[in-house]
Amino acid sequence: MSWLDSHPHAKRKFSLGGSTTSIEPEINLIPFIDVLLVVLIFLMISTTFTRYQELAITLPTANGSESQAELKQIHIAVSRDGRFAVNGKVTDRSQLSNTLTQLNGQSSQKEGNNSLQVNIDADAKAPHQAVMTALEAARDANLSNIVFSSQSNNQAKK
Repeated sequence: MSWLDSHPHAKRKFSLGGSTTSIEPEINLIPFIDVLLVVLIFLMISTTFTRYQELAITLPTANGSESQAELKQIHIAVSRDGRFAVNGKVTDRSQLSNTLTQLNGQSSQKEGNNSLQVNIDADAKAPHQAVMTALEAARDANLSNIVFSSQSNNQAKK
């Protein structure tokens, strides 16, 4: 005689027959979730997240020579107190437009085309009106190629 035959409750729990009192097997999900969390933590720690800071760009190449036309520049310096200097010579506000017109006329006689570039070097504390006056004077002299000079932060801290 076996142990199952001697215990009536054991027969009910382990019977494979069609009795209505049989217990259906269950899958316990808690250990499964624990294992998945451990695997997830392992993957999070062992994975390296790299971010590419550069773009891989292949730039086009050209087989041409440099342009022979030199770009002539007119430097207009605007000081902190609103005074002007054209190519290093101090100029009055009222004479600024006439000076630029003369320089434009001299350049167009020599070159035949208008290849002048106006470079405005304004102090950081210069009044806005002084910079606008320099722009208006360049417009009055029919100069349209205007650039503003700036310096990088590294040079300003020196």
